[in-house]
Order: sequence, then structure tokens, then C-alpha cells
Amino acid sequence: MSLAIVAVLSYALLPVMEWLGILLWLASGAMAFHRPTERALARHLLNLRHPTPQERARLEPLWTEVAARTGVEGRAYELWIEDSDRINALAAAGHIVGVTRFALERLSDGQLVAVLAHELGHHVHGHTWSSLLGQWYAFPGRLAWAAARRLVRLAAVLGHGRTGGWKVLLLLVVGGFVLMTALSYWFVVLALVVAPYLLAAVARRAELRADHHAAVSGFAPMLAEVLQMMHAEEQDSGQVAASALSGCGETTVVGRGATARGRRPSLSGKLLSSHPDYHTRLHHLAPYLERR
Repeated sequence: MSLAIVAVLSYALLPVMEWLGILLWLASGAMAFHRPTERALARHLLNLRHPTPQERARLEPLWTEVAARTGVEGRAYELWIEDSDRINALAAAGHIVGVTRFALERLSDGQLVAVLAHELGHHVHGHTWSSLLGQWYAFPGRLAWAAARRLVRLAAVLGHGRTGGWKVLLLLVVGGFVLMTALSYWFVVLALVVAPYLLAAVARRAELRADHHAAVSGFAPMLAEVLQMMHAEEQDSGQVAASALSGCGETTVVGRGATARGRRPSLSGKLLSSHPDYHTRLHHLAPYLERR
């Protein structure tokens, strides 16, 4: 959908060289590999900051241990802090690893090492790159979808207070246009409906692979402790983990969304969740715990 939108705009602006606009748009994804761009995303979109000297003094030895245990060059990545009152961490772009201030204060060294190993797993398996590039190339389609929704809302506002005949006519025109578009481009509509579920399934699989990366490095018991702490914390606050919106190639330890306590998430909520539930993650860690 994004490619079709870019092609139409390129043809309108550059009728003779429409292919140039498409190539420039495709090449723009290389900005994701640009370190200053990564830092700008971390600072302005993810609200991360550089660690203080005290925070760096605690994080860097732990990060060095994680990198040495997993055989990865730790200096290739940058450590950032998120001022949040939740236990969480994230991997973003290609070289960003963030930890919440609350996690830094609350977790023990062993637990914090396990969390860092999980986030490193996202980088090692390329989850952050694929997520960032996917969201970047999907931006034109998302923008067009948002514009269409606002247009429908504007039409509804303009039709408010009109006579019943005007409302019926407006509904017929808008409904007919939507129906004709859906029938003509049914494959686009099908992709828009199915894609969120497929992407959520891929995201859940990525979380389990990041857990596996931490577990095979010997951090399974500490990671299980962190998951149990987070689960208990969310239950105490009247929340249970649900789906998360991962922006800018961001993958987190847990999702950002939540549902009220006592209410089980619906089937669609489970299918759209970007993170497996705690029981699933602990189940996959169980073999490593028994072996230890």
C-alpha cells in the first residue's frame, strides 16, 4: 500500500521520472543504519536519555559481562535510560539498549544482567532492524489510512445537524465509495486485515527467541525472577500484560498496553498482542531452569 502511494505521488510530481521518487523512498531506509539518526530517534521519539555517571558505573560492568558471556562486541551498542516508574527495558534501532530508571533501582545485578541479555538477543537476531524498517516503509500507508479516517470524521461532522435526507445521501456516497474500493482492491483490504495478526505473531516469536538467547547464556533463572516480579507488580496495580505498540524498531521486555484486572483479554486481543503472556514465557524457560 505504501509503495502504491509513493508511486502515485512520484508520478504526479515527476511524471517523466516517476521511478526516481520510488528509488529515493526505498533508499531512504538506509537512514536506519545512520548512528546520529538512531540517537535522534532514541532521544525524541522514545524519550530516552544518556545515563548519569552513577548509572553508567552500574550498567557498564553488567553490560560487559553480558557481551562477554554471549560472545558479542558490547562496544557496538549504546546504553540509554528511560525515566519510567516501571520495570522494563527495550532494544531500538540498530544499536540502542534502554533500561528504565525504576528497573535500574529495583533489580539486582543478576536480574539486570538477564534483562540486558534479553535485549541483546533482539539485536543479535535482527529484530530491531526488521521492526524499524518495517515501520518506516509502512509510514505512507499509515498516513493515508489516518487521512482517510479524518476525512470520514469530517464528513460526519459536516453532516451533523443536516436533514435526514442529507445524512442518508452522505452515507450512501461514502459507503458506496468504500464498497467499490474494497471490491476493486480486495487484496489490499485483505492485507490490511490480516497483516496486524501476522506481525503480532512474528513479534511474539521474537520475544521468545530473545528469552532463549538469554537462557542459553545462563541467565534463565534471573530472567524468570524478573518476569515473575513484573507479573506480580501488574496484578497488584490491577493490570495484566496485553499488546504493545513498538515504535521505531523498539522491542521491550513487556508490552505497554493493559486491560483491567479480572477481565481476560479477548481472543483478538491475544492475537494482536506483541508479547506472549507470562505463563507462556515461563513455560519456555522451564527446561533451562530444570537443567540448572
